[in-house]
Amino acid sequence: MALVSVVMPVHNSAVTLGSSVRSVLAQTHTDLELLITDDASTDESMELLRELARQDERVLPAAAPEQGGAARARNLAIARAKGDYVAFLDSDDWWLPRKLEEQLAFAATAGTPLTFTSYYKMDADHEGEAVDFVPNGRVVWAPARVDYRAMLVQDHIGALTAMYDRAALGSRLMPDMPRRQDYALWLSIMRDGVDARSVREPLAVYRAGRAGSLSSNKLALVPANWVLYREHEHLSLPRSARALAGAAWHSMRKSRI
Repeated sequence: MALVSVVMPVHNSAVTLGSSVRSVLAQTHTDLELLITDDASTDESMELLRELARQDERVLPAAAPEQGGAARARNLAIARAKGDYVAFLDSDDWWLPRKLEEQLAFAATAGTPLTFTSYYKMDADHEGEAVDFVPNGRVVWAPARVDYRAMLVQDHIGALTAMYDRAALGSRLMPDMPRRQDYALWLSIMRDGVDARSVREPLAVYRAGRAGSLSSNKLALVPANWVLYREHEHLSLPRSARALAGAAWHSMRKSRI
């Protein structure tokens, strides 16, 4: 059975953290390690993590030496990974119980080391647990296959659904950027000739419009995308402008879901 290393950054997430962790521990695929980095939280997040770790040995929290942002927190977790696969979940989103089982079965025959899934959107104030989630019709559908050129126009991969084959790619880290670091990671993998493929079924739940979310402010993503295209992907000015226009249009469409 494949071991999956689940990477979760945490910063002042005590209100939502427990349900996110429980959605991982409730997976039908049980061979996993949940690698959590607390990024200098000032609330009760670390205390809650210690209690969750006492309850389940698969929960492996660690404190960052200083607040460094989501990319550094994720990379500290990836550096501890022992799994065959690396998967990602933020501390206020959920996985549905069969997420890993179905994605791993798909990955075994997909012919690519990078896979993702469709996902549901729920409101930021939604309460409850992933096992009780009722499909609400608000779905971000994943395209069946995405290549590097398509990803430049739109980030098709929801970070909470992404999983890469560590045996094939090694431990790929996220670029140390304040925003869009997950997008930059997918692009860096796909720039090497990898196409990403998806499980079309929604297998995760994203908390939309949450306060402080790096992706909640669409306008703030415009300069972040520009930096990504110019400084990380080294695109020309005309190509960066075309990609930025396409990204803005697709972002507005997605925000209506």
